[in-house]
Amino acid sequence: MGVGKKAEERTDLIDLSTVPEEEIKKALTFTPEDMPGPLLEESSFATLFPKYRESYLREVWPLVTKALEKCGVACQLDLVEGSMTVSTTRKTWDPYVILKARDLIKLLARSVPFPQAVKVLEDGVACDVIKIGNLVQNKERFVKRRQRLLGPNGNTLKAIELLTSCYMMIQGSTVSAMGPLSNLGIVRRIVEDCMKNVHPIYHIKELMIRKELAKDPKLANESWDRFLPRFKQRNSKQKKPKVVKKKKKDSDSVFPPLPTPSKVDLQIASGEYFLKPDEKKARENERKKKAAAESRAKKDAERAKAFVAPKEGHRPPAAATAKVAKDEKNQLEALKNKLKAKAEAKQTKRAAGDGDVSEYVVSAATSSKKKQKKQA
Repeated sequence: MGVGKKAEERTDLIDLSTVPEEEIKKALTFTPEDMPGPLLEESSFATLFPKYRESYLREVWPLVTKALEKCGVACQLDLVEGSMTVSTTRKTWDPYVILKARDLIKLLARSVPFPQAVKVLEDGVACDVIKIGNLVQNKERFVKRRQRLLGPNGNTLKAIELLTSCYMMIQGSTVSAMGPLSNLGIVRRIVEDCMKNVHPIYHIKELMIRKELAKDPKLANESWDRFLPRFKQRNSKQKKPKVVKKKKKDSDSVFPPLPTPSKVDLQIASGEYFLKPDEKKARENERKKKAAAESRAKKDAERAKAFVAPKEGHRPPAAATAKVAKDEKNQLEALKNKLKAKAEAKQTKRAAGDGDVSEYVVSAATSSKKKQKKQA
């Protein structure tokens, strides 16, 4: 009997692939006629917003109330506490719309503009607020990795939005995403991997390949792993600086070193502290005399060094002295010969000049000319 019932149930199942999408949408839509009476209890959600969003929310709040009134949801903006509250009313005909309203105020608090945030009230749109503040501890590294999601001129963010059909808003330590529920998981994985030092470009390449493969109906029932790229992390580990450990000495102990003894401690140890003033003076004078005697002895020793005769060296051998004497004798003889040669050369010059005396005799003509010059 049980087998027959199961077989009957299987025959009653409808193959959804044969049913057109329009009919499925009509079957899944929820209208006010489907809700015969009001909700039994009130549900409400509240969220805080930062101070810098106050002026924008004040401007946009009339539009928010108008959008939520259509769904029968009440909303309240509290500027004192800095909070937004949404709650169901007797006019609420969709039980799930309160969760959509909660997502709306959450997105408005995270700097999503109202025209974009209001789309979350539609049936095919979901949202996800990804917290990235705790994923990276270093602040500089966090800012750099968050910037990777944006890319140059926001190109990386645009590429992710086009490939996932989701809207993304990066603000502070959160990333707000809106779009189809199936693609929000992909966005979350991209964001979390980016914070773990995996560049978004790798995911973008993978999504582009998947998009091209989806166009081919032959590959619909096959695995796409062979077509997808496999990226290996090639980050070289940074070498840690070597920490030089200090060798423990034998004298090292758990207790701190003893303090240096003071002057009074030293006097007590030597017994000087307990002496009378006269005895102290006598001892001090003795000490000074000893110091003076020591310094005088040092000075006398230094003076005596000047009167100490130098040590006589060893006499050179006789052959060496004879050689030195011979060299000196030869030098003297060479000098004598040189001087003799010079004297002989001078004598020969004088002997040659004795024959012609006309150079030394003044003629009469020259003498008369000199006299005329003198008279003039």
